[in-house]
Amino acid sequence: MRTWKVGELAKQTGLTVRTLHHYDQIGLLSPSHRTAAGHRLYVEDDVARLQQVASLRNLGFPLEEIRDVLNDRRMSPLQVVQLHADRVRQQVRSQQRLVERLDALAKGLQMAETVSADQLIQTIEEITMFEKYYTPEQMDYLAQRREQVGEGRIAEVEAEWPRLMDQVRAEMEAGTDPCDPRVQELARRWKGLVEEFTGGNEGIRQSLGNLYQNESTVHGMDVAGMRPLMEYVGRAWGCPQA
Repeated sequence: MRTWKVGELAKQTGLTVRTLHHYDQIGLLSPSHRTAAGHRLYVEDDVARLQQVASLRNLGFPLEEIRDVLNDRRMSPLQVVQLHADRVRQQVRSQQRLVERLDALAKGLQMAETVSADQLIQTIEEITMFEKYYTPEQMDYLAQRREQVGEGRIAEVEAEWPRLMDQVRAEMEAGTDPCDPRVQELARRWKGLVEEFTGGNEGIRQSLGNLYQNESTVHGMDVAGMRPLMEYVGRAWGCPQA
């Protein structure tokens, strides 16, 4: 039977002896054996449990909760590993998005001796805008939605939005009742485009609404000027026919 002394296990895993002692004291990871002199001896089952502890710690679980989860067998070792792998994949996708943004900036720098302040500001906005309003999980969800919808459809939607907003603005400025069938149809189209972006996810919809309520511009788009249109469409959604 293979065993590890506490110092050996600490050195090989990158943890400290103090950490392993603490895990033992709180009942999170106690060694299966001790020497005649009372020194801790860890076996392979202990190492397996330590790996689960490390994964759950990386996922943000507090130590007390990890202890309860493992002691009550709420998660199997496979589930812990799969959960950790899913989180790492999310982090990889987030980093990949940042790489793409920086690559775009590098391309601009290669093509010109200097990059304008406006371009730099737009790049900073690209990096921070959505991360201000969306959680990392929501950002990953949106990245998956983008893959599902496809670049072709995204281009169609980006071209459709200005046309739709112009039509809504024309009806609003003409004083058309929001419950009028013409406005109702425009409201249905508007709602459809929003749902295509959010995938019907209520959390994403709320985050999107917060973004458009608090920002003046988003990627060069006059969001402040859109708010009256959004309010008008919202009234249309409240009509019995909507």
